[in-house]
Amino acid sequence: MNDFVLQYGDWAFIAGAAEGIGAAFSTALAEKGMNLVLVDNNFPALNLLADELEKNFKISTLCIFQDLAKPDAVSACLEKSKSIDFRLVVYIPAYSPVGKFSDYTDEEIDRFLSLNNRTPIHLIHSLLKIWQKDKRYGIILMSSLAGMLGPPFSAPYAGTKAFTIVLAESLFYELKDAKVDIMACCAGPTSTPTYWSTNPVKLNKIIEVMEPSKVAVYALKMLGKRSYCVPGWKNRLFYYILIRILPRKMSGNIVSNSIKKMYPDFQGTRN
Repeated sequence: MNDFVLQYGDWAFIAGAAEGIGAAFSTALAEKGMNLVLVDNNFPALNLLADELEKNFKISTLCIFQDLAKPDAVSACLEKSKSIDFRLVVYIPAYSPVGKFSDYTDEEIDRFLSLNNRTPIHLIHSLLKIWQKDKRYGIILMSSLAGMLGPPFSAPYAGTKAFTIVLAESLFYELKDAKVDIMACCAGPTSTPTYWSTNPVKLNKIIEVMEPSKVAVYALKMLGKRSYCVPGWKNRLFYYILIRILPRKMSGNIVSNSIKKMYPDFQGTRN
């Protein structure tokens, strides 16, 4: 049994596990010997992933088919997993279409808020009420560099991810002495089906599109050490320059110009 399992137990809860970054976290944790509660609304992909992880790593899984934007998502997931003492939670899912703010429907705005903010904050709130005080727990919330310096055509997404960063930072200090480690993972562009579905124009090698596995491994390494992390040395360098060195207005213009080049038609994908 490795140190990670000794610290956070032998079960983890992965929300948004079926593909992309969620699947990468699931694989990384399975490699550490952790059993997994896998939650997603893509049930065929979820079952396939569970079968592969059980076969390759000899672990146990529980699959929960759930749309995490639903008002009862948290209560439904906790009811279906109530027999399992999971002490590590990773919340991945996010609604993230690219487009003009005025073009979003009311339903889309509600989905941004529900999936990206409402469900994770209720999940954390519910778990803190039932978790025992004599054990250590871990929570990773998937955020984005977009939450640090809002790009155009991503206003509701960037806003919800900024919320995630501040929520994690606040709880990091509030729960530090309560043996609950919480962290926001602020990833840059990552090679996932969701990212490529927005049809971004590849600019140059300066903007690094990371592999999900590298994002997951780095985040797990940083859990318990800080309130947020930025995977990828190029992303960390850009973050330092844009947030710590340059005036915010100048940084905003740089980010805005880059995004406009990535999406020259000012249109995005509606999922």
